[in-house]
Parts: sequence; C-alpha cells; structure tokens
Amino acid sequence: MGILYDKVMVTKEAKRQIFISCLLEKGITATKDGTSIYDLDYYDLRLELVKVDFRESPENRWF
Repeated sequence: MGILYDKVMVTKEAKRQIFISCLLEKGITATKDGTSIYDLDYYDLRLELVKVDFRESPENRWF
C-alpha cells in the first residue's frame, strides 16, 4: 500500500494502545457486554473511553 496509508494505520494503532492504557488505568478490562478491550478496534475503544469518561464526570452524576 501507499506511504500515507501506512502512516495512518500506525497512528491508529498507537492511539489504540493509548486508549487501552487509559481504560486499564480506570480499571476497565471489558465492555458491558463482556468483550475484552483487547478485542476492540480503534473506534470501539474510543467510544468505550468516552462512555467511561461520561459516567465518571461529576456533572453527569444524575444520568
């Protein structure tokens, strides 16, 4: 493939590893349905991290 494609894939994999690290720091190892975070792709990890941040935010305690 092209150089640009390779760069994008490396960047997404690096971000994926950062998302996994952030979720592990928060004590999350699996999603609500039981899927391991290591089995999730970049977009699912990003969504899971947003959900966790939303739930932990003091402004959103009512939800």
